[in-house]
Amino acid sequence: MATTTLTPWDIRSRDPISIHDWGPEIDSMLEDPEDNRVVFNVDETDTRPYDAIFLGGGAAGRFGSAYMRAMGGRQLIIDQWPFLGGSCPHNACVPHHLFSEVAAELMLTRTFSGQFWFPDMDGRVTSIKEIVDLFRAGRIAPHAIMNFQSKEQLDLEYILNAPGRIIDSRTVEVAGRTFTARNLILATGAHPRPLPCPGNDLKGVFTYESLVEDLDYEPGDTVVVIGGSKTAVEYGCFFQATGRRTIFVVRSELLKLLEDGETRDYVITMMKEQGTEIWEGSVVTEVHDDGSGRVKGVTVSTPDGIEYVETDFVFHGLGEVPNSKMAADVLGVKLNDDGTIKVNPQMQTSVPNVYAIGDLIGPPMEMFKARKSGMYASRHIMGEDVHYEFKEFPDFLHTHYEVSWFGVGEEEARERYGDVTIIKMPPDSEDGWEVALPATDRMMLYAFAKPRMSGFQKLIIASASRKVVGAHHVGAGARDAFQYLFQLYRRGLTIDQLAEMDELFLNPTHFIQLSRLRAGSKDLQDL
Repeated sequence: MATTTLTPWDIRSRDPISIHDWGPEIDSMLEDPEDNRVVFNVDETDTRPYDAIFLGGGAAGRFGSAYMRAMGGRQLIIDQWPFLGGSCPHNACVPHHLFSEVAAELMLTRTFSGQFWFPDMDGRVTSIKEIVDLFRAGRIAPHAIMNFQSKEQLDLEYILNAPGRIIDSRTVEVAGRTFTARNLILATGAHPRPLPCPGNDLKGVFTYESLVEDLDYEPGDTVVVIGGSKTAVEYGCFFQATGRRTIFVVRSELLKLLEDGETRDYVITMMKEQGTEIWEGSVVTEVHDDGSGRVKGVTVSTPDGIEYVETDFVFHGLGEVPNSKMAADVLGVKLNDDGTIKVNPQMQTSVPNVYAIGDLIGPPMEMFKARKSGMYASRHIMGEDVHYEFKEFPDFLHTHYEVSWFGVGEEEARERYGDVTIIKMPPDSEDGWEVALPATDRMMLYAFAKPRMSGFQKLIIASASRKVVGAHHVGAGARDAFQYLFQLYRRGLTIDQLAEMDELFLNPTHFIQLSRLRAGSKDLQDL
């Protein structure tokens, strides 16, 4: 078996590589099998020992490295990709933002098909492949920016386009060279959980990763989506918005992560009104081969019996599996039952001087947790007394809408606090959702022409303390506000403090002005 000869590409001593010039270099290393360069950006003149080697240069590794470097430490990133930033901008979390924007635009266009300036969309199926190709063609740009920024602005040391091999708790080998540090920080990420049924390897069975990498045909008129949480829903709503019959096959319940029942009801009702089919309590038991290695259909076990669905396109979002095997085998780090690495609030593993961050340490598989865990590991290594636990956080997902929330739902709030005050739009009335509120940016056309589609929002207040204990929003534009509102909530945000804020009208959430309508009352009432 021939051995691949790796070619060192020392970029440390050369003139800066511009963002524009990084693009084709990264593309060549990704696409050209003859391009075996290993990117070396190592300061050979620095005689200090490394404070940490980051095995993985995704969100966790890059942000952790930047923080360590800013604190005066010395770090080294080793990553098998020819770029920094990891899988998120390449084939994981970033693609669905494009797909979800397309879904929102298509919902608007189909809702007002043939009206105003909108084209007639009756019976029209739009391309999935065209949008996937658009993403694939444009994804090099953020890679180029991060490679440039990390070298020229953040002064990070890194070795790219070669896998690192753990030797011991302080040592990693890469491209024939050995590097040692005081600490090793594991940031090797995770990969999609496989579909547990026959036929899972057929052409036409996709995860978020393989969809972007491998889709080379236009899917037919029926899509089967397996899973009921974020990834499945976000991609599935995009597929549905293109005009295809889309069936969600869900083992238990769709979107159980939405704790507020009324919010969840609105979200799922809107999905169904767009034409989405949801088969709960159901399992795909086999993906069928057409004889040439391609999908031709699936068998589904449902509460009503066995169903067969003809399709050439199956997508599954069943969670992720941590890339923890090498660390467990070589170092003996302790794992949780799901394969994630056990860490304490300082991100330390069971092995001295070894830390783990990002998706390796389990849910939430979110960017904030990846970046902050890297930051906290670095701060601890650099001598700070820090503690980080990701037990409560603001959250969001995309359907055809943007859904944001934090705190508890109404059901749990009543159990926990007894008397609660609910402020929401649309308000409880005989008109139900057929009310032109909430009326906000990006939802105004719905508010005026199809009110029930203009969104839903709810603020939950513990009446005795007057503190906000939960907030939920379905619409557009609120996610940015929620990440800041959550910090106020953690500090004991009250209805009275909300009433004192200055809203930028029409604001995506009406929480400020609605709170002002009730805050003057000693005894709070619903609105």
